[in-house]
Amino acid sequence: MNLLLHAQLPGPGLLALAGSGEYLPGMQPVDRWLMDWLGQPAHVICLPTAAGTEGAERIEYWNNLGRAHFQRLGAGSVQALPVVDRTSANDAALAEQVSTANFIYFSGGKPSYLFETLQGTMVWQAVEAVLEKGGVVAGCSAGAMIFGERIPRTRNSFALQDAFGYLPDSVILPHFDELPGFLQNMIPLLVRHHIVIGIEGDTVLICQNGCFQVRGRGGVTLAAQNHRQRFCQGDNLPF
Repeated sequence: MNLLLHAQLPGPGLLALAGSGEYLPGMQPVDRWLMDWLGQPAHVICLPTAAGTEGAERIEYWNNLGRAHFQRLGAGSVQALPVVDRTSANDAALAEQVSTANFIYFSGGKPSYLFETLQGTMVWQAVEAVLEKGGVVAGCSAGAMIFGERIPRTRNSFALQDAFGYLPDSVILPHFDELPGFLQNMIPLLVRHHIVIGIEGDTVLICQNGCFQVRGRGGVTLAAQNHRQRFCQGDNLPF
């Protein structure tokens, strides 16, 4: 296993994977860059799906934070949609709203719940359509983890579940500069069979088919077997 990354995205769009800090001031330079990359007004959909089990108050917190953040950045429009369970993820009207956007943002929460809620749904098909037409799909924390090949699932034992696999052979670990001990202990096991992609706070790994870069104040660490290397904004990533 080497450190070479590759992406399998359904189109020419841009996938942005953030370590932490969604909708907060530290992410403004990164999100402004993503909006500028579009070359047209950003029509943003914020999806609080990963927090779907945390109650209405927490969901509304993420919705309000996302709307205010992208309004400050000058987005053409911003909506936060109530895609919080399998029923809403298969709602045709919500999926249609997602498909008309050009910038989708998944905020944090539970990665396993997020993947299981979205897999095979109408909303997920609409998210992929945004990438197919050259838009931006961003995910922070849990919203980033679902794009690797596997997701660490439990604190109690070494267990992985399938994810969407946009970055094959990878496990994505957000909050890498403040990683909980149980995930730090998993790394020697993970790197036997996967590339670990560790993304620090206020930092984004930007992925396209055949192209990777780091944006933000921190770094992205790639680790596989006995190899480990940290990359910052301006560095060239291996692919």
